[in-house]
Amino acid sequence: MSEQQLGLTEAVSMALGGMIGGGIYAVMGVVAGITTYATWAAFVLAGVVALAAGYSYNALNRLSDSPGGSVTFVQCFTGNTTLAGMTGWTLLFGYIGSMAMYAFAFGEFAVAFGAIPTDIAGVPARPLLSVLAVAGFVGLNVLGARTTGTVENILVAAKVAILLAFGVLGLVYAFGAGGGIRSGASQLTGFGPVVAAAISFVAFQGWQLLFYDQDSIADPVETIRTAVYVAIPVAIVVYLLVGVVTVNLVPQALQSHPHVALKDAASLMARPYGLAALGGTVLSLSALFSTGSAINATLFSAAHFAKGMLSDDLLPDRIGSSDADGAPPRLVVLLGVVTAAFTAVGGLGAITSFASLSFIVVFGAMSYLAFRHRDQGSIHPVPPLVGVVGTVGFFPLMLWNLSRREPNTFYMVVVIAVLVVAVELLYFERETIAREVERFENEIPVGESSG
Repeated sequence: MSEQQLGLTEAVSMALGGMIGGGIYAVMGVVAGITTYATWAAFVLAGVVALAAGYSYNALNRLSDSPGGSVTFVQCFTGNTTLAGMTGWTLLFGYIGSMAMYAFAFGEFAVAFGAIPTDIAGVPARPLLSVLAVAGFVGLNVLGARTTGTVENILVAAKVAILLAFGVLGLVYAFGAGGGIRSGASQLTGFGPVVAAAISFVAFQGWQLLFYDQDSIADPVETIRTAVYVAIPVAIVVYLLVGVVTVNLVPQALQSHPHVALKDAASLMARPYGLAALGGTVLSLSALFSTGSAINATLFSAAHFAKGMLSDDLLPDRIGSSDADGAPPRLVVLLGVVTAAFTAVGGLGAITSFASLSFIVVFGAMSYLAFRHRDQGSIHPVPPLVGVVGTVGFFPLMLWNLSRREPNTFYMVVVIAVLVVAVELLYFERETIAREVERFENEIPVGESSG
């Protein structure tokens, strides 16, 4: 293996870093608000569907003519450039939603420290801090900053260790205090856990970033395959533990200030040792670091993903040059501006739903492609079918939940989706449209055109 290439350990770290970077801090309050004590079931269900999608990605990667991710797979197995481009645009919107979600959580935890006033010069601190965080990481990416594989190993290990310690100590505290653990079994018969699973789906999206950087991974097909199958189950375990502990220890905090409820849970479990303040501080610092690094990593990956789309003429040349050394600065700034707008004016539930919808569509499409090609390369039909059924079930439930809880946001999402699809079709079918217009104009007699 070349010294410049990443091995299995680094690949697992990248996949875990993409999932456990900031997702758990951002979605926990939203998910728990829907399904309370059955939060664990939502994460397990979302993780199973993500694992099925991971199987589909690995199968397509093994059969594909060239290394790549979703866009490459669509182009390779359908030959439809328009569908490939629309898939890429959908993913970009998903990445923007993810970054906005991380930035929202970053601002919430920063304000939760209490050292910063809730208003700064008449401007609410949370959106201001969120926008500043995005701006800071845009600056870093424009300058070309990137975390190395070794550092990523250390950072991910620290994040996972803190959350695992949080979960284990929380269980010890819950049973030691005599209250035990409520499983929410009575809620498993309703739609709540499924709706919550759909919303939490965005927390399981980071692993697919491995497929866009295969040139830097040793034995990429096999290494990525193993990394995906290791990282997703680990993420499920972490989310399950954190979810069970949080909803059992601080259910009232999930009602009053759900976005930072993990901080209250950490303080509570450390109180018997006289370390309540330290516990809350460590968890908050971990959240700030995790959400910040998630913004940075996602922006870096999204910008390089978009650069590849520029090379394939799937994005307008005006937003950046595919010949740039690294990510085109204009492209990075554009992604940052749109992210900042989302995180400044959107609610966390709406942003999370928007991002999850994007990944549900793409992961479902990849699962369908794998199922359609199940006769090739020993693809077992069950995992792709689970991915298709799961995402097809998640999508309408997401829309239903959004329309019921945030109707104004629902209408906005629908309008944006229609506009985006229209712009995509106009862009990718522009040559066909131009030919048809020219043909129509040529068929009109000169006399009629002046008459």
